[in-house]
Amino acid sequence: MSKTSFITFSTEFYAEHKRISAPEAYQLFKTSGLLDMLYNDYQDLHGMSWEYLMQMYDEYLAGEPK
Repeated sequence: MSKTSFITFSTEFYAEHKRISAPEAYQLFKTSGLLDMLYNDYQDLHGMSWEYLMQMYDEYLAGEPK
């Protein structure tokens, strides 16, 4: 999976997870810095389960320690 595909899938899965639109999820990712993290840490993240990633994104966006 390419970085672009991973970020797209992450955004769409998170939108579904939170029941918001994909553009809203993308904006959350962008303004919080999560989008940059997904791009920069792609090698570490792309093999993780979607359940784990959704939990990690929730924690990241809530400002909780990782």
